[in-house]
Amino acid sequence: MKTSTLSSFVASLAVVAALGTTAAHAEKTKFEFWYGLSGDLGERVQDACKKFNASQPDYEIVCTSQNSYDATLQNTIAAYRAKKHPAIAQIYDAGTLDMMLSKAFVPAKQLMADNGYKIDWSNYFPGIANYYATAAGELNSFPFNSSTAVFYYNVSAFEKAGVTSKPETWEDVAEAAKKLKAAGYECPLAFNFDTWPLIEQFSAIHDQPIATEGNGYKGLNAELVVNKTKVVDELKFFKKMQDEKLFVVKTKTLGMDTVPSFTSQTCQMAMSSIADHGTVGKTLPEGVKWDVAMLPVFKGTERKKSLVGGASLWVMAGRPDAEYKGAAAFLNFIAQPDMVEWWSTVTGYIPVTKTGFESMKKNGFYDKAPYKGREVAIESLTLTEPTDTTRGIRLGNFTQIRKELSTALEAIYMQNGDVQQELDKAVERSNVGLRRFEKTFSGVSIN
Repeated sequence: MKTSTLSSFVASLAVVAALGTTAAHAEKTKFEFWYGLSGDLGERVQDACKKFNASQPDYEIVCTSQNSYDATLQNTIAAYRAKKHPAIAQIYDAGTLDMMLSKAFVPAKQLMADNGYKIDWSNYFPGIANYYATAAGELNSFPFNSSTAVFYYNVSAFEKAGVTSKPETWEDVAEAAKKLKAAGYECPLAFNFDTWPLIEQFSAIHDQPIATEGNGYKGLNAELVVNKTKVVDELKFFKKMQDEKLFVVKTKTLGMDTVPSFTSQTCQMAMSSIADHGTVGKTLPEGVKWDVAMLPVFKGTERKKSLVGGASLWVMAGRPDAEYKGAAAFLNFIAQPDMVEWWSTVTGYIPVTKTGFESMKKNGFYDKAPYKGREVAIESLTLTEPTDTTRGIRLGNFTQIRKELSTALEAIYMQNGDVQQELDKAVERSNVGLRRFEKTFSGVSIN
């Protein structure tokens, strides 16, 4: 090889090497994701973030727990005002209307279209997607950790007490509780003051409104009406069962909440999220048979679909375009069937897309002992088409409304308060908050 040719070749290699070094050391686009989960579930979010970072060379998602849903909502709002907000925030169901009215987000459809992703939006289960969608059905945010309430029962205890079938109605539950009590079980059913299963889910599956205006979806002038529905009868039924020592209050402040009371076999029935399915399976002693069913309804009820719980992912406005490319890539990544199955496996949350669910069924996911029963949540959420009473709840100050109703439940079951009077007071206080919220956002469209 001639000297001049050699020199040219070496020079070319140097250029290629230099370009390779530059590409290898090119900085990834970093963007932040704030979430509210903590403990074991928080660690699984971190795992998802690590999987995304390892899957591609262009972006680095930085995931930070805010330790609770309430804190995530408040911190995100404060950070947005200070222009120090994340690209993605996990906001729970109660914060949906607050986020919508803030206009501080990039709609899901717009984000993905702007970044070249073709998404089949009809792939999301309507019973999940409608909670986070506009009146026209377009998603504002991405369903992420979705759940619904289910009924846990100890099959081994049922067998010892002579209970031969799973409870489908509250009359069935009462009969099972009596047999369990007679068999020596001191706490047949555990319950607490969580309004999500006891009031919100109960209302949906019994086709009862939580509030006027389609549970708030049709306007900010909605008023709470749970003091005028079958909720009153339900709470009176629970009071009767409590008086007979068949239903027992179990809360953290009393030393043991409902799920630990079930997994310790202190109590043999409980209502909780399907997201607790994994915890129950890991905690109950080996050999104890247990199962889950859809929440009971009162006899004669034409059951409707239950409500979705959990949270969705909102992409915040006011971030650089490069971050939106990363955010879109991450949201597309976690929506893939293999990631949907992984997420459901390690958490207990349900798949939010039809393809994800079908893939899991095809792979025999729900036939495996640790996961058998989780399909009940999908059945519950998709049982009927969404209606005004089952689509979801879109009320201002919803976090405070939950607190007011929880306070009423505590007064009823801990201080022997009158069911109707305590509900009336909670509704009156909640409606004052709703009118305040309506005035704050006067003239703002919620669709």
